[in-house]
Amino acid sequence: MSMNAGQGGTERLVVIGGDAAGMSAASQARRLRGPGELEIVAFERGHFTSFSACGIPYWVGGAVPERDQLIARGPEEHRARGIDLRMRTEVVEIDVAGRRVRARDVDSGAESWTSYDKLVIATGARPVRPDLPGVDAPGVHGVQTLDDGQALLDTLAGTRGRRAVVVGAGYIGVEMAEALIDRGFEVTVVNRGTEPMSTLDPDMGRLVHRAMEGLGITMVNDAEVTKLLTGEDGRIRAVATEEAEYPADVVVLGIGVRPETTLAAAAGLPLGAHGGLLTDLSMRVRGHEDVWAGGDCVEVLNLVSGQQQYVPLGTHANKHGQVIGTNVGGGYATFPGVVGTAVSKVCDLEIARTGLREKDALRAGLRFEAVTIESTSRAGYYPGASPMTVKMLAEHRTGRLLGVQIVGREGAAKRVDIAAVALTAGLTVEQMTALDLGYAPPFSPVWDPVLVAARKATAKVRAGMR
Repeated sequence: MSMNAGQGGTERLVVIGGDAAGMSAASQARRLRGPGELEIVAFERGHFTSFSACGIPYWVGGAVPERDQLIARGPEEHRARGIDLRMRTEVVEIDVAGRRVRARDVDSGAESWTSYDKLVIATGARPVRPDLPGVDAPGVHGVQTLDDGQALLDTLAGTRGRRAVVVGAGYIGVEMAEALIDRGFEVTVVNRGTEPMSTLDPDMGRLVHRAMEGLGITMVNDAEVTKLLTGEDGRIRAVATEEAEYPADVVVLGIGVRPETTLAAAAGLPLGAHGGLLTDLSMRVRGHEDVWAGGDCVEVLNLVSGQQQYVPLGTHANKHGQVIGTNVGGGYATFPGVVGTAVSKVCDLEIARTGLREKDALRAGLRFEAVTIESTSRAGYYPGASPMTVKMLAEHRTGRLLGVQIVGREGAAKRVDIAAVALTAGLTVEQMTALDLGYAPPFSPVWDPVLVAARKATAKVRAGMR
């Protein structure tokens, strides 16, 4: 590998990480600047590029039959577009002062330095692996990459027993629990929180709890895993808490992820309270003119609370990559922040949230009114109408919308997008009541459930001002 950055008048962009943010940045920069102007070298330590981590539970569960359906663009496609993509190559050091990175070939161990004019850090996230006895035993799996998903599928195919334990009940934990049920396993979920889906308030999480039990999943809440027990063959055999042991032929860790910022920290780059890189609005790492970062390794601004937050989602990663690639390519773009929108499902139960939960609002120093309403997905008389619960938070006195959570059947999840737009625009709940939303009996009641909640919240805000 060359010691020099781009030759002649050519600049060199180095990208660390070959998934959503990294390859979006590389592709966008290439659209704006040809190979004669900008040389692009990208390093990816795994076997795959530009894949959907969000799709892994659906592949494991069988809804997506083929792994390669989760790959948006393979290495050869990136190379054909003039990106020097080096697979199975891990960057092990960033030398900011020397404007170079040290990379190691994962298979041979060979190392070399590559210099850069511009650097993009897109190192993603790593699954939380608790420091517990037995956590590294065969049969214990995290699910962050396609390699992880393949390893889990191999275990599922090779194990004679049919008992699975999922540790954690966030998005990944809940989705993996359903995937394992679909694979014919008996599933127990051990959860530290009072209810599953801690991204919801507990009263809404309770609705998810009931749906999971309806699927045949055993939910164990308020339980801390203390150790993972192995058999004489060294394989996992049970998950232990203070109170009980849960037999397991396979264990999936769904405890969440942390920003993968080991390299960045060692290089002295600025990290936030959540351990993610801090950037400005152009996604440039703060205090570093030619270093950008995006995706699951950065913190973002929450537009509702005004605080930095860690939100590892593919939607943000792709937007970050577009912004970075535009700026590296000589254009101008910014990423203003997020409102915290996320959707998921358990069987046919749809789960959605955006904005702040009650505890988020309290932490941000906001006083609020909270309302919960029951409505239906369609006009009550129209076939297929199903119940839907909407919870809404509005700021005390001002009535500014602060957050919405929705749990229901078909048509529930994407309704949260109405609230996401309202949050971004800074609407009050009273202004929301006048929104001109689409209506016909097959699609919603004459008052959409989100607007019913907005009316109730408006009344509560007015009562609170008296």
